[in-house]
Amino acid sequence: MNEDTFYSVSQEGKGREMLPPILNASASGGFDRGTKQQFPNFSSFISTVNRRREVVSSRNFSAQLVIPNGKPGVRELPPIRQKHRISIDTLPPEVKAPVPPEPIIPLRTKTVKEFQEDIEKAMSSGDWKSVHDFYVTTFDSFLELNAAFKKDPNAPFNTIEDPGINTRFVNAVYDALLNTPQDIQKSVLKGIINSLLREWKGPRTKDDLRAYFILLQNPQYTSTSTYVIYAHLLRQMASLAEADHHFLVHWFKKLSQRRFKQLVDRLLQFISLRLFPAKPDELPSMVKCAWWIPSATRVLSLLNAANTISNPPLIPFTDFYNSSLDHIDIMEDYQTWQCYGNSQRFSFCQFPFILSIGAKKMVIQRDSEQQMISLARQSLVDKVSRRQRVDMNLLFLNIKVRRLQLVRDSLDELSRKRADLKKKLKVTFVGEAGLDMGGLTKEWFLLLIRQIFHTDYGMFTYLKDSHYHWFSNWKCDNYSEFRLVGTLMGLAVYNSITLDIKFPPCCYKKLLSPPIVPCDQNTPVGIAALTLNDLQQIMPELAHGLEELLAYEGNVEEDFYSTFQVYQEELGVIKSYNLRPGGDKIPVTNQNRKEYVQLYIDFLLNKSIYNQFAAFYYGFHSVCASNALMLLRPEEVEMLVCGSPDLDMSALQKVTQYEGYSKSDPTIRFFWDVVLGFPLDLQKKLLHFATGSDRVPVGGMVDLNFKIAKNDVSTDWLPVSHTCFNQICLPPYKSKKELKQKLTIAISNTEGFGLE
Repeated sequence: MNEDTFYSVSQEGKGREMLPPILNASASGGFDRGTKQQFPNFSSFISTVNRRREVVSSRNFSAQLVIPNGKPGVRELPPIRQKHRISIDTLPPEVKAPVPPEPIIPLRTKTVKEFQEDIEKAMSSGDWKSVHDFYVTTFDSFLELNAAFKKDPNAPFNTIEDPGINTRFVNAVYDALLNTPQDIQKSVLKGIINSLLREWKGPRTKDDLRAYFILLQNPQYTSTSTYVIYAHLLRQMASLAEADHHFLVHWFKKLSQRRFKQLVDRLLQFISLRLFPAKPDELPSMVKCAWWIPSATRVLSLLNAANTISNPPLIPFTDFYNSSLDHIDIMEDYQTWQCYGNSQRFSFCQFPFILSIGAKKMVIQRDSEQQMISLARQSLVDKVSRRQRVDMNLLFLNIKVRRLQLVRDSLDELSRKRADLKKKLKVTFVGEAGLDMGGLTKEWFLLLIRQIFHTDYGMFTYLKDSHYHWFSNWKCDNYSEFRLVGTLMGLAVYNSITLDIKFPPCCYKKLLSPPIVPCDQNTPVGIAALTLNDLQQIMPELAHGLEELLAYEGNVEEDFYSTFQVYQEELGVIKSYNLRPGGDKIPVTNQNRKEYVQLYIDFLLNKSIYNQFAAFYYGFHSVCASNALMLLRPEEVEMLVCGSPDLDMSALQKVTQYEGYSKSDPTIRFFWDVVLGFPLDLQKKLLHFATGSDRVPVGGMVDLNFKIAKNDVSTDWLPVSHTCFNQICLPPYKSKKELKQKLTIAISNTEGFGLE
């Protein structure tokens, strides 16, 4: 994918809207009626008319009204009537008015050291005049910002690789700003207003982009009192041309992690407080400033694009989540996006990076529920119209299986009931009494996953170097069991079940390739553009060998003696495959080794397992078929299926339920003292022992419904667990030492899923 496609910031209107002007009583520069002036010659007359016309035009532009989501209203002066119209282009060169030169950046020589010395003197003496003058001058205009912070005022710095800014100086000036007197801080804001008010003709220059880049880093925008100014800055940045955004994205990459995170946090806070202001009258009404949130979100998308193309990312993608959006009507926003797409009608779903995984999960589930309700309603109508008895079981996906034929029965049931996959799941084990309140469903998932992923079953290969499962490459006539695994994953997402599946991250990239099932059955699915980094996560040893091939400085053809033919073992038989037509006769050379590596990766992770993964892909999407999948990153699909790896045992302690114990009992106090003191690996083992997975559901620890029950047996016994109910049974141990010893033995020696 081209880097330009990582971001697309739509324009809010052809007209650029400005801040309300600060009008001075002494403003001058228009035509004064009744005053006649003599012009010594024709050339000076033309020059004076043009100059005054520009002044009038400038005043009119700065007096435009800001109309939310509309074009600025302009009251134009009546035209100047002339008896004879004269075209400047028809005049001889000697009488033409001179073309005004490009503005020259003033020379400013203050250094970081000198500025810091001025700050220290001001703080010790109380005389802030020198510092005040510096801030007033620097923030007076875009020109002055470049004069102060540009590395070389006369150099263009027109590349994406170098913004040409003295970053250390910018940081020093902003770090000191909030500790200066209020009059200095107000002067800076006034200067920013004046800068944003100025008329701009034509496309922005790189010096203008530098000024926007510098102004966005101002720490004053953490205060709501500055939000009107901040909003107009964001609007102008959001309305820049796509080429200008391209430069800004690459310049944002150059920021330090801390400064980058500060920009992201300020924008997220701005959006949150605009949606949910702390005080009702703290900000202008939403009707008057409906463009605030779209502008901020579009600028935030530039930062997200910069983070995406950085390797490694500057901050985790989860740092772009805005949890306040969990409290809006997300389904209304989703429907707006469904109806209008990425048009001028704003919706947060246009910018899914800002939506938390919880919000996205809600959208997927509700979208599937609406599809299920529609199907169920139609079934009810059909039953009633035929005067047939209505069975409420038609509202559920009822699965009946035998334990000894678990995989075969599950495959048969899901194949027969494909039309019901979006219904709520209920599981019954044949010959066993009991009502499924969630425990039987979870047990069914755990038993199936344990059996299917066992190496003896042959569907998946366990790679010891990476600790991941990967698809076996054997060929057969029926890949229905791979479809079953995909269906299980989809059902787990829809029914909020966390699965203990160890697929590599690239599996989820393939699962979203494409995110919507193509209408044409001949369109390839599950084919992702994978790289050496993806192979490194699955087969690190092989990836290391390919890296050495790429870095080799000698003669590749003579020393490696390889061709575009590779070998693979299938059911104990070694088979050869050509990466290109006639590959067995094409040597790998210094010139074509990159192509060889890429084709090899594509063969291993895409082509050699295409049929297996295609069946798996269709199984997953048979349950989770929804446009909402377009909102997800591959990492988020993994979180929905397997849960989050981030553990917070203190949060688990707060939501734990007790049976036979109370939270004040000595045994319970011993338990939490021990668990909170465990290293991370033992905490993960405890969670796996109790729930069958060492990950946390997307909704957090509260969704685990974790329970500690009393087991009235001898304290010689070890703790036991019921993973289907997320429950640990503890004997009444009399000391912390005894509890720690027995609990550590129990969680460290459990194999499989520890089912009881």
